[in-house]
Amino acid sequence: MVSDSQESSGQGAAAATPLTGNAIIAQSGGPTAVINQTLVGAVKEMVKSKEIKAMYGALHGIEGAINEDFIDFRAESPRTLAQVAKTPSSALGSTRMKPTAEDCHRLFEVCQKRDVRYFFYIGGNDSAETAHIIATEAEDADYEMRIYHIPKTIDNDLLENDHTPGYGSAARFVALALMGDQLDNRSIPGVKVDVIMGRHAGFLTAASVLGQQRSDDGPHLVYLPERPFKPDQFCRDVQQVVDELGRCVVAVSEGICDEKGEPIYKSGEVDEHGNVQLSGSGALGDMLVNMLQTHLGENGRYRTDTFGYLQRSFPDIMSKPDSDEANQVGREAVIAATTGEHHTGSMTIKRVGTARTYAVSYEREPLEKIAGGTRTVPDEFINAEGNGVTEAFRDYALPLVGKLPRAGWLKAKRI
Repeated sequence: MVSDSQESSGQGAAAATPLTGNAIIAQSGGPTAVINQTLVGAVKEMVKSKEIKAMYGALHGIEGAINEDFIDFRAESPRTLAQVAKTPSSALGSTRMKPTAEDCHRLFEVCQKRDVRYFFYIGGNDSAETAHIIATEAEDADYEMRIYHIPKTIDNDLLENDHTPGYGSAARFVALALMGDQLDNRSIPGVKVDVIMGRHAGFLTAASVLGQQRSDDGPHLVYLPERPFKPDQFCRDVQQVVDELGRCVVAVSEGICDEKGEPIYKSGEVDEHGNVQLSGSGALGDMLVNMLQTHLGENGRYRTDTFGYLQRSFPDIMSKPDSDEANQVGREAVIAATTGEHHTGSMTIKRVGTARTYAVSYEREPLEKIAGGTRTVPDEFINAEGNGVTEAFRDYALPLVGKLPRAGWLKAKRI
């Protein structure tokens, strides 16, 4: 089910007219477990289109498009595409490049030379911004091209979307990892801190609770960037759980901030879109464990893991709903671009139906409503204490991760 938003701007308001030409498709930003499903879904829909002739896959995003570093998708066999669709990471390679006006003009030269009239960019917030920049420059240059952003991000932080392709599978990884970690913690009690991706949005860290089955299952505490992180309160929270259970598992977002909005930890690395590097080291986990050792005492078992990039492209953890929707949203973007009345846009996923009957629709939204923005975890998903999530979050997230395994435990009484 696909529909158009009523709002539009730029190239988006013209009546539907056939536009024949070639297409470029590319991937951008952090890889996911299902981004190739989106790629293959879009390619298969392009094959069916009468409007699109040649299909160029740009290697490493906008960089490959500008440098004419392409592959020919019509030369790929259906068998190869089927295998690629089931493979994590970005098959075309990725980039975090933010194009300048000069870059866009070079892109239009390439497009004119190759008669490219369709441009599809798969990615997150920054990729939507890139698509918006290209669309704006194309309008100024009077170059007719239909430009569509296709959503992807494990952070689940795209505006106008109920959820994004990549999140369900990464959330499944986190849920399974914490399920195993809390079982380990039961076996050898202690304090365990797991640092999970999430710069400004804590959706992925919140998913750490989805594998809980018993009332005392971890994680016992969950800290998201949507609430100020207070070190003293954090130490008291952990102490309280340890006093009650003799152990504690903590899930914390890499992007937790103090009351001034400053990250508790950040490196000096910044990408072209202005994002500060947070993942890639265990520094935050070590910092938090040091806090706890100072407060709770040196005598105890303290451990920390930083999941980092493991969450993005781990094989064989694809959520079926996530995989299916990733493929379909790619198809819907191509359908919207070739048959819809809007020349630019971002395809979005909306939730329809009831809590018991999960279903989605696919709708086009204007690029400017998505570009560069960040959706955060709603207040109703976070508990009053700011150290956990609510049942409303579980109801929201469980349909996205697919069926999770059940743990078994011994039930006989001690003798």
